[in-house]
Amino acid sequence: MANTNRTGAAGERIAREYLRAKGYAILTSNWSTTVGELDIVARRDDLLVFVEVKTRRGLSTESALESVTAAKHERTLKAVYQYLHDHDIDSDSPWRIDVIGVAIAAQGPPRIDHVEDAFDW
Repeated sequence: MANTNRTGAAGERIAREYLRAKGYAILTSNWSTTVGELDIVARRDDLLVFVEVKTRRGLSTESALESVTAAKHERTLKAVYQYLHDHDIDSDSPWRIDVIGVAIAAQGPPRIDHVEDAFDW
């Protein structure tokens, strides 16, 4: 596995642990379709939460969060609608898209920044 893949997988694992600790139930990870991929699909109470995880090596999550481009936004939104369709979930049900930035430093705990409802419609 390439270094960037290992970093990404570690970041997603850290994000899942973080979400569980915050009371989210993880429904699936790395859900993929022809229109895009969803890193994490979770539920908290009656809210369905689709989470894009971006991970970087270092001390700051800034570049990770900034790496969510308009094109990524579009692919993620298409994947969300495909997920809702495939799982027979009404798109009017409560849901949102979050972004979690993870910074993994050589020493110390990872830094996690969670942006709820990150995509501006």
